[in-house]
Amino acid sequence: MNNWLLQQLLRLWIGSDRLAWFQQLDWEQAIATWQTPGVACPEYHWSQDFHGIAGGYHNAIAAITYDPVTKLASPPHEGWLRRQLLSQVQGQPQAILDLGCGTGSTTLLLKQQFLQATVTGLDLSPHMLVMADYKAQQAGLAIAWQHGLAEQSPWASEHFDVITVSFLFHEMPPAATQAVLQESWRLLKPGGQILILDGSQRALRHLGWAIDLFREPYSRVYAAGCLTDWLTVAGFEAVQARHVGLIHALTVGRRSLSG
Repeated sequence: MNNWLLQQLLRLWIGSDRLAWFQQLDWEQAIATWQTPGVACPEYHWSQDFHGIAGGYHNAIAAITYDPVTKLASPPHEGWLRRQLLSQVQGQPQAILDLGCGTGSTTLLLKQQFLQATVTGLDLSPHMLVMADYKAQQAGLAIAWQHGLAEQSPWASEHFDVITVSFLFHEMPPAATQAVLQESWRLLKPGGQILILDGSQRALRHLGWAIDLFREPYSRVYAAGCLTDWLTVAGFEAVQARHVGLIHALTVGRRSLSG
């Protein structure tokens, strides 16, 4: 494919404004802004090519194309699905963490709905955080972005009222998912909520062709498991799951008031 045709396809796919920003940005300098020294990328992440992109999420192409890919893979409407997650937040939380925030789509919605809250987005890819911060600036929203591992975060215990996780666990092996859930339990205040939006494991067991199409290296092993069981093992109570949209599920749990 010649360069001119590639540029036209990108412009159509991501929009002229984002394409211009993408082309003009000094990505090496931009990612240096968000990189946390000493954060090591685990083997399960760097060894895979997510969505067929070499290097997984640790490159600029992945960051700029993530939103349209997610939109395509999230029928009937990605924004509607994310708002189903927000609708389950109880009360007026003051501290919210969006784990594996990617380009910040859920994070921005959280801040828009809970303006009084300190909203933080954590992701392992500084490239994704560059894109997330760009979107937050465009929306005029003050969000704290943090580069780091969802399994080993930098915060003290009982720091957050709500933790959200969107479209993350189907991109991790189950052992890593369990580690993230245990870390989430540690980070939540007693009575705090965890809210998870992801592919329905039951539905994905019958969608091998879609897993192959979107080049998802861990979706089959994710689909074979049971997220509600994983949450229970991690110590969460009042665990519930329901089907949303066509192929997704919303799963919620709570850390007990007794700790």
